[in-house]
Amino acid sequence: MSEEEIDLGDKAKEAANDFAEEAKETAKEFADGIKGAGGDNKKILAGILAIILGGLGIHKFMLGYNKEGFILLGVSIVSYILVCVGIGLLFVWIPSIIGLIEGIIYLTKSDEEFYNTYQVGKKPWF
Repeated sequence: MSEEEIDLGDKAKEAANDFAEEAKETAKEFADGIKGAGGDNKKILAGILAIILGGLGIHKFMLGYNKEGFILLGVSIVSYILVCVGIGLLFVWIPSIIGLIEGIIYLTKSDEEFYNTYQVGKKPWF
């Protein structure tokens, strides 16, 4: 083996080590970015569920507001049952309107404001 071949082999090993270190750094930065990209922030999902299934309180259950979720679900079920009698027509739209309003509020807040208000501050309504 010539000295030139040994020198080339050392350079290749050094380049491979540098590449491995850069790859590890990039992977760490990517993982940190994913964690910081709203890992615990459920704003988009809560907003869409509130708009689509707001009357059932699914968004409340997802955010951990079980009591409020059961209230919306209970009002919806009672209203649908009372529709058969006719009086439910006055109440059947209320939970859906609440969900629609909350969904719009969730989606118009910034990520940080939503997280601080609804996930850290635990504000259950509007």
